[in-house]
Amino acid sequence: MDEKTTDKGETPTAEAFDFDGWLNLARRDPDALEKRRRREIKRLISQAPVELRPRLEGLQWQIDIIRDRADTPLGACVEISEMMWDQILGPNGLVTSLCTLSDEEQTEPRESAAIIAFPTRSDIPSL
Repeated sequence: MDEKTTDKGETPTAEAFDFDGWLNLARRDPDALEKRRRREIKRLISQAPVELRPRLEGLQWQIDIIRDRADTPLGACVEISEMMWDQILGPNGLVTSLCTLSDEEQTEPRESAAIIAFPTRSDIPSL
């Protein structure tokens, strides 16, 4: 089997990921699986816009370090998941960036709105 193709002779893509092919490779030859995994990651990063590649390579480096240092695959998964959530919710994370962007767009004062009073139960005649 060519290293650039799946068991079925296809080039793996996000749309046609061959889970069974990767699973079989993991069972047969874990070292070959690791080589293929690294090659596919490099291929995907090389397809990213040039200005994003250094950031993606740095992120992959961090992930590889976590995987290498973890006692178990599950431990690595948990730590990588925590890293992801830190990038979303942590200081200077995605949520903070989106809120800052939203605040910057609110440069003009908002118009005030009329507040409509809804009737209370005592205001409604009983039937």
